Parts: sequence; C-alpha cells; structure tokens
Amino acid sequence: MKILFMGTPAFAVVSLDALVAAGHEICGVVTKKDTPQGRKMRLTPPPVKVRAEELGLPVFQPDTLRDEAFSGLLARLDPELIVVVAYGKILPASVLSYPPFGCVNVHGSLLPAYRGAAPMQRSLMDGQEVVGVTTMYMDEGMDTGDMLLTRTYRPGENECFGSVSDALARLGADALTETLRKLEAGTLVRVPQDGRLATVAPKIDRGEETLDFSLPARVLHNRIRALSPAPLCRTFTPDGSLLKIVSSSLPGLFSEGEAGEVLTDEKKLLVCCGDGRVLEIAELLPEGKQRMKAADYLRGRKLKKGDLLGKKEN
Repeated sequence: MKILFMGTPAFAVVSLDALVAAGHEICGVVTKKDTPQGRKMRLTPPPVKVRAEELGLPVFQPDTLRDEAFSGLLARLDPELIVVVAYGKILPASVLSYPPFGCVNVHGSLLPAYRGAAPMQRSLMDGQEVVGVTTMYMDEGMDTGDMLLTRTYRPGENECFGSVSDALARLGADALTETLRKLEAGTLVRVPQDGRLATVAPKIDRGEETLDFSLPARVLHNRIRALSPAPLCRTFTPDGSLLKIVSSSLPGLFSEGEAGEVLTDEKKLLVCCGDGRVLEIAELLPEGKQRMKAADYLRGRKLKKGDLLGKKEN
C-alpha cells in the first residue's frame, strides 16, 4: 500500500521498519520538529526522522497539519492510507478524511482503557499486570475510533517503562503489519469501543516526579517503574541534594519508622513508606553524578540510618 507514516519517538521507529520490511510504499514520513536536548541544548532530530533518513525516505516536519501548505503536501503525496504511531499531534478532520483507506493508529494500551498521551506509563503506575497495544481506525475523538487488533504483554514486577515500551513497540509493529494484511484482504473486522469502560491517560505532570513517602510502598515502586529511564522520579536528601531514582523493589519488609526514613546505611538503601512497608532503592542518579547502584552510593556515606528523604524545603 502507498502509506504516509506519522510518528516521532523510538517507539514508532519499530513500526516504520516493519512497514518497509513488509514491502509497503512509504511515500513520506511526517514527524515533529527537532528539539533542543542535553546540557548544551543541541538541536536534536526525533528518532523517526533519523531512521527515515537512513532509509532514504522523504521527511516532513510541518508546524501545523491545519494549513494549506500541509493540504497541498497531502495532495502531492496522495497516500492510500495514513499510519500514525505516537506522532504527538491531533489530526484534523481534513487529514483523517483524505486517504481512501483511512488512518490507522498503533496505541500503547488495551483500549478503551488508557486513552490519551501516556498510556504505557499510566498503566505501569496503576500496577496493571497485563498491558498491551491496540491498532485502531482514527476518528476525531481522543483514541475513540474502532478497534482492530490487540496484543498483550505481562511486565515483570520490577520491569520499567523502558523495557515495556520496547516490548510493546515490537508487538505494535506486529499487530500493524497484520492489520494491513487483513485490510488488503478485506477481512479486517472493526470493533466499536465501549465508552463506558474508557479511562484516560494524561501526560505526566512534573509534580508527579517527586516521591511522597507518605504514600504506600507499592504506589511509589510503580511510579518509579513508570518514569524510568526518563524523566525519573526524584527525592531530596536532608541537605537538599537531588536524588533521581532509577529502579526499586519491594523486599517484603515492614517498619514502624517515619515515612521517608532511611532504615540502613550499609549495602541496601531501604526506606520506610506511609503504609509501613519498606521500599528498596536499587539504582539512583545523584545530582551531578552518573547512575550507580545504591550500594555504591552508600559507600560514600551520603546517607545514614535515620535520615529522612523527601521534598526539598523552600
């Protein structure tokens, strides 16, 4: 099929590669603008742009999809189908209605659950034991279109967003290529979503990155998983130093200590939480340092038993 692909992050690259491998004609790739990144704020292209250029595909980075310039581009490319994977912008009706075979999206949840910008992170935050992806026809709603195919995945108890996203990217690409095979064969079945079962997955708010140790240990553990490897959860030491938390676990221990209290300063960084359960911080990123194991951090005696982790005092 003649396809216009729209996507931005690494999650979308896997689907782009799968479409090319399946022999589809990619008439163009639409992605978001390059953004400043890193300490030096260097202008950095999104992963989809990098991969598309490696594949020799034409790349477009429009400011908007709603002007005459994009309408003209669409008419010039004249795709039979638009495939959208984590593009990051809402498609207007003029784009949705253009291709004769419609617009197909790969969404990182088992719809109608977790409609919105951060489905994978939110499902991990909520401690879902089964997550997945859905291919769907797009309409003017927020992830409200008819469902096509799904794939499921069971993350490990300590598995973070990074590896879950990689797994779902592969499953999404597999579901997408099968969706297009069925579409071409005329055997694709559309399943309307039950709006009564819908939940939303808004993008992560910066305030959610700061850990509140008065919350239950499992809630904190799931939040750490959901925000790793980026942007990472954070807390502060008694002297106000920033600690970003890369990974954690639930060792099955209990304590009567105060929420946020460090319970040991030896080989394990154990912290008491609001429900009396203990959270083990396994890997962290100290301010101005590289990522390290908690045991290595503790060797520097940056924390001692009885210290309190928590929000930075103003």
